[in-house]
Amino acid sequence: MIVRTKKYKLPTKKYIGIAFKGVLKQQWWVVLIYLAICAGYFWIPNNWWIIGPSIAMVLYLLFWLIQFAGVTQLEQGKFMFEKLSYEITSQQIMLKVSANQGMPVKWEQIKRASKRKDDFVLFLSKAQLIHLPFKIFNNKNEISFMETVLKRKSYIK
Repeated sequence: MIVRTKKYKLPTKKYIGIAFKGVLKQQWWVVLIYLAICAGYFWIPNNWWIIGPSIAMVLYLLFWLIQFAGVTQLEQGKFMFEKLSYEITSQQIMLKVSANQGMPVKWEQIKRASKRKDDFVLFLSKAQLIHLPFKIFNNKNEISFMETVLKRKSYIK
């Protein structure tokens, strides 16, 4: 089965939010390091045990926000923010700019995926993702097919 979607343009703010949440989910252990350093306050009571790690944590979060905001400005990342349609099969996803211009993405290139309340998100790397809201699919069967393919490829449960 081939699923042909409607054209869709990923808004940059939506991209930044999805990518930032994705990194936070992937790197949850950074919070444990933050808390471990803050626990030094109980060893030697001093406010710097809280202030120092808090500054570092804010800088860490800003680093990722700046990275994702920067991707929206780079020439290499511009294709993610163009109006694209998708042809999805069990072998690949074809990102199509026009009827005769496209780029194939093999399922093996996808690092992880998730199905959320109203969309699918496929992560190719920390900074590259494919966002497929349910509204771009033509009917419920196409959404079911996409979900089945993701389950078969062990991206979602």
